[in-house]
Amino acid sequence: MLGWLWSPQQIAKTLRIMWPDKPELHVSHETIYTAIYAHPKGELRKDLITCLRQGRSGRKPRSAGEDRRGRIPEMVSIHLRPPEVTDRVMPGHWEGDLIRGAANKSAVGVLVERTTRLVLLAKMPDATAESALAAFTFKLNQIAEPMRQTLTYDQGREMVRHRDLARATNMRVYFCDPHSPWQRGTCENTNGLLRQMLPKGTDLSVHDQAALDSIADLLNNRPRQTLNWRSPIQAFRDLIHGASEMAQATIH
Repeated sequence: MLGWLWSPQQIAKTLRIMWPDKPELHVSHETIYTAIYAHPKGELRKDLITCLRQGRSGRKPRSAGEDRRGRIPEMVSIHLRPPEVTDRVMPGHWEGDLIRGAANKSAVGVLVERTTRLVLLAKMPDATAESALAAFTFKLNQIAEPMRQTLTYDQGREMVRHRDLARATNMRVYFCDPHSPWQRGTCENTNGLLRQMLPKGTDLSVHDQAALDSIADLLNNRPRQTLNWRSPIQAFRDLIHGASEMAQATIH
């Protein structure tokens, strides 16, 4: 939350709202200030102080690379995401990203379900917010509604219409911290697998939606050690079947 430029007081109040019955997860804003300034001199202490409002006059925050915070309105932080998303216990929680082609002139939308590692690929004419909205809405709405719960994304400008996407898919959208690809580790790993078939530096616009679906099928039918050597499509079908049986049992 400091990385989002929240004040220690805002953090302290939010923790109490998030966990009203768990005082062990509360902390006062004085304690946060103390913890920051208690660090010995060094880069970590400097980075933490930079996050404080009164500490920003000395230098710009996150001097390495372009900082994209604040560009997307009404973002909801990954730190407010329900804990069951992290646990991978319940299905229906997705991660998203774009992989870009040569000179960033072409792009493919990538969606990965966290529990089963099921992959969806979306044809995009470009990397604009309008294209991302249309492509992600189209692919996600092909999935049964119970399997559409949340989407976690980075702070790329293509997600500026995230509220429209949330309404169109009936999903909640959460955003990672800047420069934190590990917070979408499933998608990052999938991107690495996809680069075998969609190499960097190539024109991705030559692949139509049918070709992208075929590439996704190759990944979805591979056995995965993390799934006890089931394929993602097998794991996803098992979950759908289990949910259907549970619904039938509830009705009867």
